[in-house]
Amino acid sequence: MKLYLTGHAYRYAVEQMLLLLFPAERPEYPDGAPDRTNDFLSSRLSVGTTWATCVTTLRLDGRTCHRTARAAVSSLRGKLETDRVFQRLVKLSFYKAACDLTGASPAWGALTGIRPAKLVTRMLDEGKTPRQADARLRDVYFVTEARRKLVLDAAQAGREARAALRPEDVSVYVGIPFCPTRCAYCSFVSQSVEKSLQLIGPYLDALMREIDAAGRALGEAGGRVKSLYMGGGTPTTLSAVQMDALLTRLEAAFDLSFCAETTVEAGRPDTITAEKLLVLRDHGVTRISVNPQTMRDEVLAAMGRRHTAADVLGAMELTRRVFPGDVNMDLIAGLPKDTPEGFRYSLDTVLALAPENVTVHTLSLKRGSRLMLEGGALPSAADVSDMLDYANGRLRAEAYAPYYLYRQKFMSGNFENVGWTRPGHTGLYNIYIMEELHTILSLGGGGVTKLVDAKSGLIRRVCNPKYPYEYLDRIEKIICDKALFPAFVRERR
Repeated sequence: MKLYLTGHAYRYAVEQMLLLLFPAERPEYPDGAPDRTNDFLSSRLSVGTTWATCVTTLRLDGRTCHRTARAAVSSLRGKLETDRVFQRLVKLSFYKAACDLTGASPAWGALTGIRPAKLVTRMLDEGKTPRQADARLRDVYFVTEARRKLVLDAAQAGREARAALRPEDVSVYVGIPFCPTRCAYCSFVSQSVEKSLQLIGPYLDALMREIDAAGRALGEAGGRVKSLYMGGGTPTTLSAVQMDALLTRLEAAFDLSFCAETTVEAGRPDTITAEKLLVLRDHGVTRISVNPQTMRDEVLAAMGRRHTAADVLGAMELTRRVFPGDVNMDLIAGLPKDTPEGFRYSLDTVLALAPENVTVHTLSLKRGSRLMLEGGALPSAADVSDMLDYANGRLRAEAYAPYYLYRQKFMSGNFENVGWTRPGHTGLYNIYIMEELHTILSLGGGGVTKLVDAKSGLIRRVCNPKYPYEYLDRIEKIICDKALFPAFVRERR
């Protein structure tokens, strides 16, 4: 779509709305004035003595609409807040014009971005009541009632988790970028073990060196570990001996006496054995994931998994018999060959297993995934909406509550991913990272350390190389990067 911006340069804000409302369109910025005989969008921002106003003119299929959004000039306090207000006006005027012409009514209204709970948290921190925050989501951003309730619940869970944190608290993430096979929807850097078995040993040797360096840096900074999370990939791709050695090294490098939660993603049922579960139990792991994504064999086959739904049931029976901690189970709405009826069956089957946490993802078509590269039929946005609506009602009826959520680009129907929990079983790390409540030290291939200054909101990212062989090649620099952490902490004390 041809885009014309006057009085501002908020291209990203315009492109976010373009992706939300017209996902097939790509932005173009031609010179000169719009050709009013063809489709275009014009966004004009002006600031008067009383009002800041954005007027969007949208021409689509021979019809033209003009819509306006404005804010009081008195609300423009400081560059950061002014930019935030101006971008909101740009988005809202675009949204209203597009909805008028197309009749669209997205579930999240005009809200963009991956962390909608942060907006609600900010409202509550400023003294608004939950009812006032709900009204703002409804009247300013046009968010539907179901999504407003989701985000208000998630924001409240985030505020409760934040209240229990101390300034020295951090979380540690350990990445194991290996899987038995690669799923069709996956764009992560995980390597199929069939192709890279020889990398696992050298990778673990390098990872343990980084663990030692991170432990020294955290000790020098005076930090303490609040949560430990091992993700991937599929960490239980490792053997029981390898997992035991890795957890032993983590315990030696970090003081875990204040750690409230240790999670290991077991993920694939075909990687779960009694021997591995005993290792996790003996090292005090408090939470694991057993992630079917679907309980329908034909959908599992379409997404590239070699296990069956029966294997999931067997893995859960073994887990409950051997492992005493919490279990999370993931499902994905919108997988190839799935249907609303099939998704309902999957969710009902999972709930019969009574996991402490259920995470309901919406399929996101990520660049680099086989689904994106090869294409193929997927459930419609209306079908995905039916799946998520069923999950929302069914999980609430079973006494689960939303505790974190996030959104992604290219997500079917522009919906969301939601973590649901039974009372007393909240997955803390998921809140910490999604709401950016404190520093996350990330170790391993693809790890992104987030150095968070909670007072100012400043976030500095330090990224490890993505692929295992690149990680091995650059391990010396990675270890040196860990030495930056104490200086970051000292600067903010």
